[in-house]
Amino acid sequence: MSYRTLSATFFLLVLLLSCQRSSSRECVDPLVSPLYASSFLASSRYNFMSSANFARLYGSSGWSPSPRDRQPWLQIDLQRKYRIVAISTQGTFNSNDWVTKYTILYGDRPDSWTPYIQRGGNSTLSGNWNYYQVKRHVFHYAFTAKHLRFLPLGWNTESGGKIGVRLEVYGCAYDSYVMAYDGDDMVAYAFPGGRSRTLQDHIALNFKTLEHDGVLLHSEGMQGDVLMLELRDTRLYLHISLGGSWMAILVVEGMTTLTVGNLLDDQHWHYVTIKRYGRQVNLTVDSHTESTICNGEFSYLDLEDQPKMPHLPNKSNFRGCLENVFYNGVNIINLAEQKDPQIRFPHHQKPVQYACQDLQLKPMSFTGPNNYLQVPGLLRKSRMSVKFSFRSWDHMGLLMFTRFADDLGSLELGLSEGQVNITLQQPGKKLRFAAGYGLNDGFWHTVDLAARDNFLVVTIDEDEGSPLKITNVFAMRTGDRYFFGGCPKTNNTARCETTLKAFHGCMEQIFIDSEPVDIDTMLQQLGSSGNVCTVAIWELCTPNPCEHEGRCIQSWDDFICMCENTGYKGEVCHKSVYKESCEAYRLSGKFYSGDYTIDPDLSGPLRPFSVYCNMKATKAWTVVRHNRMEVTKVTGSSVDQPYLASVEYCNASWDEVTALANVSEYCEQWIEFACYKSRLLNSPSGRPYSYWIGRHGESQVYWGGSFPGVQRCACAINSTCVDPRFFCNCDADYRRYSDKGWLNYRDHMPIRRIVVGDTNRTTSEAHFSLGALRCHGDSSTWNTVAFTKPMYLKFPTFRPGTSADISFYFKTTADHGVFLENSDDRHRSFIRVELNSTTDLLFVFMVGDGILNVTLRSPEPLNDDEWHHVKAEINVKMARLKVDYQPWSVCHFPGQTYVTMKFTQPLLVGAAKDKQRAYLGCLRGLRMNGLPLDLEGKANAEEGVRRNCTGQCVNAAIPCRNGGRCMEGYASYYCDCNNTAFEGYYCHKDIGAFFEEGTWLRYNIRREAVSEEAQWAYWVDPHNFSLGYNHIGEEIEFSFSTTHTPAVLLYISSFVRDYIAVILKRDGSLDLRYRLSAFTDKFQITSLNVADGYPHFVNITRQNRTLRTQVRHNPVLKNMPLCTCDNRFDSPKSFFLGRVMEVGDIDYEIKKHNSPGFVGCMSGVRYNIYAPLKAYFRPNETDPPVTAMGFLEESNCGAYPSIMGVVPLEEDPWYTGPEFLYIHDDLPSPPVMAFIVLLLLVLTFGTLFGLYTYLYRYKGSYRTNEPKSMESPCSGRALTERPRKDRSLPRIQEEPRSE
Repeated sequence: MSYRTLSATFFLLVLLLSCQRSSSRECVDPLVSPLYASSFLASSRYNFMSSANFARLYGSSGWSPSPRDRQPWLQIDLQRKYRIVAISTQGTFNSNDWVTKYTILYGDRPDSWTPYIQRGGNSTLSGNWNYYQVKRHVFHYAFTAKHLRFLPLGWNTESGGKIGVRLEVYGCAYDSYVMAYDGDDMVAYAFPGGRSRTLQDHIALNFKTLEHDGVLLHSEGMQGDVLMLELRDTRLYLHISLGGSWMAILVVEGMTTLTVGNLLDDQHWHYVTIKRYGRQVNLTVDSHTESTICNGEFSYLDLEDQPKMPHLPNKSNFRGCLENVFYNGVNIINLAEQKDPQIRFPHHQKPVQYACQDLQLKPMSFTGPNNYLQVPGLLRKSRMSVKFSFRSWDHMGLLMFTRFADDLGSLELGLSEGQVNITLQQPGKKLRFAAGYGLNDGFWHTVDLAARDNFLVVTIDEDEGSPLKITNVFAMRTGDRYFFGGCPKTNNTARCETTLKAFHGCMEQIFIDSEPVDIDTMLQQLGSSGNVCTVAIWELCTPNPCEHEGRCIQSWDDFICMCENTGYKGEVCHKSVYKESCEAYRLSGKFYSGDYTIDPDLSGPLRPFSVYCNMKATKAWTVVRHNRMEVTKVTGSSVDQPYLASVEYCNASWDEVTALANVSEYCEQWIEFACYKSRLLNSPSGRPYSYWIGRHGESQVYWGGSFPGVQRCACAINSTCVDPRFFCNCDADYRRYSDKGWLNYRDHMPIRRIVVGDTNRTTSEAHFSLGALRCHGDSSTWNTVAFTKPMYLKFPTFRPGTSADISFYFKTTADHGVFLENSDDRHRSFIRVELNSTTDLLFVFMVGDGILNVTLRSPEPLNDDEWHHVKAEINVKMARLKVDYQPWSVCHFPGQTYVTMKFTQPLLVGAAKDKQRAYLGCLRGLRMNGLPLDLEGKANAEEGVRRNCTGQCVNAAIPCRNGGRCMEGYASYYCDCNNTAFEGYYCHKDIGAFFEEGTWLRYNIRREAVSEEAQWAYWVDPHNFSLGYNHIGEEIEFSFSTTHTPAVLLYISSFVRDYIAVILKRDGSLDLRYRLSAFTDKFQITSLNVADGYPHFVNITRQNRTLRTQVRHNPVLKNMPLCTCDNRFDSPKSFFLGRVMEVGDIDYEIKKHNSPGFVGCMSGVRYNIYAPLKAYFRPNETDPPVTAMGFLEESNCGAYPSIMGVVPLEEDPWYTGPEFLYIHDDLPSPPVMAFIVLLLLVLTFGTLFGLYTYLYRYKGSYRTNEPKSMESPCSGRALTERPRKDRSLPRIQEEPRSE
């Protein structure tokens, strides 16, 4: 008998498998909280308040098992079948008890369980991190169950914590219609009207079976339409044809086949949905969906009733159970149960069972390295019989071991390279044999062993026709123990000894001496360590996790991808092994021209292809040839019926060669059109006769040598057309001419098609040719923007699938910032790459369950304002992060991890959501899964994103002065004055000193001579003065003011006789002396008198033997060649200011001008990177290498005015108020100055006193010759005033009064 069935749909309104009626109600009802206490069962409890019935979400307690429970579980009876969609967990209320990871088992009966498997084959769900927060898991596919079992796998152990859980399960009621098939049963559904013609179909059903093969649905039409759903080799196949010839099913014209799933013979319910709309078909099993387009041209599925039940040769009938079979909304099993006339049964068929009777099988899973099952046996029996079934993907593992009694040896069954190896150990000898092959294919295999003295037989998969028989001489007496799957961890070699690793897989139907083994009982004994059905065997290679056609090979809990001959590498064949362009090969050190393989989109979907790389000194040309490089002759074409010449590029598809043009900086193609009475563009404004089609499928009406947007040829641009009335030579319609030139507008490259018309006149013809596509450069690498304000760029949502790689370059001075982020609406799935500190780079993601991160700690700061290259990758195996040439920082994922990156928000570059943790700096060359992002196209300077790497230093309102280095902050900037002789925010403040007579300062450049090993180190980096090696160049700057001569302004000594000196001579002129070998070079810097009390600026620069000097910022520089044969200043030792106090032989001229020393002011003194005055007055180390003797006072009296003007006080962040600095001049010594000041004060006060005495001595009195009268009370003088002494005044003789 066979099956006769239905048809499929694609876009029909979906009927939920959980509910056989249309319902708008959401399937999220809480299912645990309404249950009675009797619905809860547990393996044990900690105390009464930790009983199973307290395990309700938000309850006042929680379930906790006994500490002695080795395999704790919590079981819930839902009382009826439900469709389950989600689960939530909490820890025990107000405690330290919570579960960190667990597994959920479900089933229709409490003795038959199916584990819930996540994507990737992992059955472990993450739990809680405290007791009060709710952790919710939404199942990626809904399942049906009446019973649930909760298995805790990990829990909190800190602060006395233990297992504790409160939970809730969400779903809705599920009506189950079941029918059992024994291999001879069938049901036929008669279409209304005898036929079915549909544009769209929907079929839904559930099934479970233990068989590898079987037809589930089948139907045919008279016009060759076919639909069949079958189980073959434990995989589900859908065969569908929308029309063709009436032939056998495998050769029907237009037949399309879809396959999905694997290992579907596990006696667990599997949920199948077929949806079709026209030629589009989807097939879904559980959560895995495959889609395709049907072959042929028809869109309708025409199925018809047939008078006879069809028979399918070489097809096995289905044996198992079907549930809820729906065809376009029709419940087939419900109709059959109600004896509906549309349902037909074969004659003489026994009654169909509307219930599913499961076999009482309890497979045991061996998942860990220490799992084993110990089974007791009867001791000292002369016959042995062992039978069991197993399934595994591993190549090696112990199946069974037993030690014979009376020290007669042992027997071992092991899986090795897909075979069952039998090792019979006897005293003094060892026998080895092998049976079967390919047994590690994931299918169930049966091993049946029977043995007695001198005879042993092993039968694989009940194939009695080819058993393995051993008739060697050996003795056997059964032992009292049998070990399956492995040996105990605390191994006693007297019981179990093997060199094989533990078995990973499942075992069931174990029989010892023809007696079945009760696995539940065995697991409760102390001698076993395993799990009953806690992990189902899972097809990790379906769907294929390997990308780019990589080959997947799996073991029990892992897989590997074989990437040979794919052009890709990595854990899942994601990364391309080739460069993206010839330019990338050149930059990697490939300098020879030849054929190379490139991959313009790197890890993208496009395949690599071969090109010719023409390597030049500064660029690499990528050359792609095609089929139109030879001259093509065209005749008989017109504007209405033109000649279409498609361009097919060698070794590359159109998408691949377009990707090359996209990533290149420049592309060109030479095009040539030779005409004989054949017009070209019909310029200037008419309809073109010929044209070409470029990248975007648009017709282009400009020719080689011209520009986009103008309907012209090269001769019109050069004004060389044969007829000036036309813009092309061929448009003059003369006999023979040509138009040719380069097409180099990159956005129109490459040329896809050439269209030629106007060759249908008598004797008219055209010849055209197209040169190879030539491109150079890499536009993506230097696609650069600078973030100067908190802002992000928005790009379309990143849709990577299960693997992603990100690469970019960054340059910043900030200590943190998010480079990019993409997430979903609720931020439950996201990826983010960010700079977390000056040395820590983070790749943070939540793409499965929980937030994880990869941290790379760089030994050097990453905010050094230098370009750094970042690479980040994530796949189902691992996530890793790399910067520059440092090692990868890797986070390995556990086996069977599933990675889902389903983002819905735009990709943000430059900051996280809401502009949080904004990045300030430059970013370039951003690629996501190999595809470049156009950063410059999104730049907006007004919003704080500039094109190119331009921060605040480029347009600084006040640039750094005096050689200060502008340090970019992108939102701001500051000046680094470390290698200058100045300070201040803009390095604009002088640091100078006043030197008294006899005062000197010494700066120790080196404490010992340059070693012999470093004598030639300057060849490596001769301009790095900080190395202290022999210098081939110097730069000396200082300013000074004085009125005293002579003096040695500065002197630089060495450990040899080399020196540099600047001498102020008696006449006020300046001399420079250089000694770089046995001879001394003498130069006059200026002949003017600079000892005039005014500041003067001096610059001395030497490079090899060329010397330049400058005084007072005079633009005229003196170029003076050194006469010495040596150009190195060997082993600089000390730097003297004011006076030379060097020990040893000193030139006579230096001694002559060294006394009494420099008297005056000196400021801004610098020799290369050494600033002695700054080191003395602003030391930045505990023991600075500077010594001073005499009176040395900080002063800016020698500062030369800046040619850039004064920094406004409001622009100086360091300005805090007016400063009153003590400014020196060339004045006498302090005692003389004190005497002069005192004398001036005495004279001043003396003069004032004299004036006071002269002007105010007779104030209030006058001379008179009248005699004074006696004082009276009216006198202005006080009566109490003491009488004054008589003054020596001339006596006046009074005349007598006349009468």
